[in-house]
Amino acid sequence: MATAASSATAQDSPRGGLHTALWVAQFLLACAFGTAGLGKATDPIAELVLDLPWIASLPVPLVRFIGGVEFLGALGLILPSFTGVRPGLTPLAALGLALVMLLAAGFHLSRGETVGVAVTATLGAMAVFIAWGRLRKVPIKARS
Repeated sequence: MATAASSATAQDSPRGGLHTALWVAQFLLACAFGTAGLGKATDPIAELVLDLPWIASLPVPLVRFIGGVEFLGALGLILPSFTGVRPGLTPLAALGLALVMLLAAGFHLSRGETVGVAVTATLGAMAVFIAWGRLRKVPIKARS
């Protein structure tokens, strides 16, 4: 027989397919942005240009800034929700990354790089999904 306290705890803990899908999306997006961001923030520019030729057209400080923003966004997708400390930051991180992807899509369009636009659109759509889900459908409650 469940007690009132255990019933309340079970209700407070989000469950279900959407919650799981959001965690999977958060993890995948955090891996993608964490890896890409760390590389842009720390790897030598000459090495980055081999895989990402568009980097040569940007000032180095901007590339480093973009990398730092992507890495911090990756942390923001996971840490607040996982720890329960200010989990409302997770959808904000997702919105920030969606904005970065919107700007990246515009940049790649201006250069005629349709593959770059497809990748940024996919990542941006995932970020919007996370923001929507964590803001509206399955928010994670802060630990008390």
